[in-house]
Amino acid sequence: MMTVKRLAATANVTPETVRYYVRTGLLRPVRDPINGYRRFSMADVNRLRFISLAKSLGFTLAEITKVLADAEVGESPCPRVRSIIRQRIGENRKHIDELLALQSRMELAERQWQGMDDGMPGGNSICRLIETMNA
Repeated sequence: MMTVKRLAATANVTPETVRYYVRTGLLRPVRDPINGYRRFSMADVNRLRFISLAKSLGFTLAEITKVLADAEVGESPCPRVRSIIRQRIGENRKHIDELLALQSRMELAERQWQGMDDGMPGGNSICRLIETMNA
């Protein structure tokens, strides 16, 4: 059995992370009957490492909670995991495409503005650099 600090060090996370996971129910330590300290087992180390791996794949804590719940009732969490990762891949691809389009617009603007003088705001103009761009 180990303390919060030892569990954190073993799983390469901060003690604050361990405490947060305890508060949210992701980790469920036993209480030492003598001093009331939370005590963790090797199963908790494995669970914490699983949580860290899932987070590194982009899973949210809510999603990880559902995956763990599937496993705890003896159901394979793999279909849920596959579904989540497929959804996340699609979301990431869309975000990457949006960022690439933004990068292209920014680079085009920079090229177009190279020969332009700085302007002063006045009348209907705020910044002519931006105003010369087509939306």
